[in-house]
Amino acid sequence: MTMFRRGAPLFAQALGLVIVTLVAAQLIAIAVIFNLPPPPPEFYRSAEIVRALKTGQSVQPRDGRLLVVKEQGSLRSTGPDSIRRADFKAGIARAIGVPVNRVELQIDNGPRFFVRRTPVNPPNASSETRPPPNGRLPREPFAREPGSGGPPGARSQARDEPLIFGDFKFGVRQSDGRWLVVEPKPTFRLDSWQQRILLILLLSVIAVTPLAWLFARRLSQPITAFADAAERLGKDPRTPPLNLSGSTEVVAAASAFNMMQERLRRYVEDRTAMVGAIAHDLRTPLTRLKFRIEAAPDDIRPKLAADIDQMEAMIAATLGFVRDTNRPAERTKLELASLLESVMDEAAETGGDATVEQAEKTVIEGDPVALKRLVQNLVENALKYGGAARGRVYAEEGMAIIEIDDDGPGVPLAELERVFEPFYRGEPSRNRETGGMGLGLAVVRSLARAHGGDVTLVNRPEGGLRASVRLPA
Repeated sequence: MTMFRRGAPLFAQALGLVIVTLVAAQLIAIAVIFNLPPPPPEFYRSAEIVRALKTGQSVQPRDGRLLVVKEQGSLRSTGPDSIRRADFKAGIARAIGVPVNRVELQIDNGPRFFVRRTPVNPPNASSETRPPPNGRLPREPFAREPGSGGPPGARSQARDEPLIFGDFKFGVRQSDGRWLVVEPKPTFRLDSWQQRILLILLLSVIAVTPLAWLFARRLSQPITAFADAAERLGKDPRTPPLNLSGSTEVVAAASAFNMMQERLRRYVEDRTAMVGAIAHDLRTPLTRLKFRIEAAPDDIRPKLAADIDQMEAMIAATLGFVRDTNRPAERTKLELASLLESVMDEAAETGGDATVEQAEKTVIEGDPVALKRLVQNLVENALKYGGAARGRVYAEEGMAIIEIDDDGPGVPLAELERVFEPFYRGEPSRNRETGGMGLGLAVVRSLARAHGGDVTLVNRPEGGLRASVRLPA
């Protein structure tokens, strides 16, 4: 159907699903009604009710539920008797030998009687005519109502057999005022018509479920893809654009999302390029200042030289940050334990207190150069500000985790996130004399998020700071 093709509008697809569901349900209902036989009725003979009242015991009818006998204090009347109801009550009263005013028949849903003419000793049959296997009552012969002018001699050819359908209560008032009541055994089972309705419902659900599942899956897939794309965009503006095919609404939304992503990417790249250009252009006037301070008085020359050196260091750090941010990623299989051990060994060779406490073999797909820079920055920060660096690599819940601990004073809780901002250096936990330019942790977070992960800092209870990097394994 054209309304269910992938490029159709979402409104048309939803409308088509509703129409197909209704049509399928109606067709299944018609098929069940026309192909299944009518449900057999439950009916009870007056002779069966009489036998239960006389014996005081339960009786199993041939065409209905078990008739149970019980006593109860009262039995309410259900209004004036019709002719058939009065005849039915009178016949049972005569059979059990009690006045008719001592019997009561309680039926809530109106009269459900008829009288069947049963042949007496028909040929090749038993004394009682049994219903056919399908449960339907025979059309012939029926007894006429009293006074209806039946043919002469009818009584000698057949006997009347009063029947009652469905649920009822037939009571006989005892001498102590209590009632002896006969009724079909209450049950929680469903009637035949209720079972058929449930069958129609079940078949409709089975028939429509595959179509509904297909529609729900087609509807949820673009939403899931949008969520994944938004997550990737938050980590890396240079992520590939969203490519969705589906309804016209989905295609329009995907196009708008890709345009937004492209604008964000250009915005970030323009700002980064501007910072890099400014930092690069500052080198020329700084070089001229270096020559001019030679003519400055001796007492201020060292101070001016120190300021210029600090500015050059900031410019170099800025250019490095811009270079790392704009460098295209080269992803390959990488074993993190070996990477951490190599960085720690290099730090230990230069006199740093750097050790590896745990190194589980954990393989991820990433940029080796960028991840080495990430680990180096964390180790350098731990050695500068904490005096020691202890590293661990392990896997947990599908993530590769790198932890670097130090023995420093830690970071105030209010600054645990701010230290990731470029050029931010906290005080007093981060000493300006021994610290860098405030770009180390900014680079770490940028590289971690570019790999689909993130980095967090937490103060350890026993003292010191723990940097934890989580990357998809």
